[in-house]
Amino acid sequence: MKFSFDRGGAGNFFKDLAKDSLHTSVELLKVTIPAIIATKILEELGLVYFIGVVLDPLMGLMGLPGELGLVWATAILTTPYGGIGVYAALGPSLQLSGADMTILCSVMLIAHSLPVELSITKKAGGGVLPLGMLRLGGALAYGILLNQVCTRLQLWQEPAVMLFKATPKEESLLQWCMGLATNIVLICGVIFLVLLAMRILQAVGFIRLLELLLKPLLPLFGMTHRAAPMTVVGMILGIAYGGALIIKETTKGNMESREVFNSLALMSLSHGLIEDTLVMMALGAKLGGIFWGRLFFSLAVIYVLVKTVDYLVARGKVKPQ
Repeated sequence: MKFSFDRGGAGNFFKDLAKDSLHTSVELLKVTIPAIIATKILEELGLVYFIGVVLDPLMGLMGLPGELGLVWATAILTTPYGGIGVYAALGPSLQLSGADMTILCSVMLIAHSLPVELSITKKAGGGVLPLGMLRLGGALAYGILLNQVCTRLQLWQEPAVMLFKATPKEESLLQWCMGLATNIVLICGVIFLVLLAMRILQAVGFIRLLELLLKPLLPLFGMTHRAAPMTVVGMILGIAYGGALIIKETTKGNMESREVFNSLALMSLSHGLIEDTLVMMALGAKLGGIFWGRLFFSLAVIYVLVKTVDYLVARGKVKPQ
């Protein structure tokens, strides 16, 4: 593909881009808006507190105080920032080490915003139950593993140092609606910029280079070169944007169902690798745990998952997709 405006000039280029962006945004928002509203209703009905009670004993398996179950529950139902807000209310009564904060932030980064993000992955072609179990089970497993590593090696045992103090805030229904409207505009704007960047990168040959570089590695994780661009976007920017690109590709029939699932699974365990990582580091979490450890753990889990499915297919236990 050459980057030129031979057919219709720049006007047609941006017209097609705007049309593509609008279609992708609408498909994404048709899923996310109902999920966000349902989440708000459940939050107001006290589901967060109930989930926090359920998670209380599980926090001990990760070496964390049981009170932090409410923090994780809030992140699971809303966003990591919601979890941070709850932690701000509990923080003064807790003395967390760098290891504790790293574990807490890691599980929030793996399993958060499940109602919204699972709705997106379902639309993109991933099952709600398997991906939901993967994220919750993966978060718990990584938290337990990270706790064992930190305890045995005495890593990050000093008190966590927060670069800023989060403050919990109450918002009215009107403020919540205004925030939702702002987020909708931001999502549409980011999708437009992502699709623009993808077209430019494709035109200058970067996407092709990325595919060539990742081609030897992707089969290890059950994917082909077609999944490379959207998987990278999802891991860097987040599931909403990576999922939007996958929705766009699957509607064209460009990706097989198995590599769609594997791509979404990898994104589910490791996404928002830049912004979310920086925010959690500001809370006192350590880069080695929330970025490198999470990334390697995610790759290892997907590799084992792919090899397990391959083995079961070869044995005739499951049907190939």
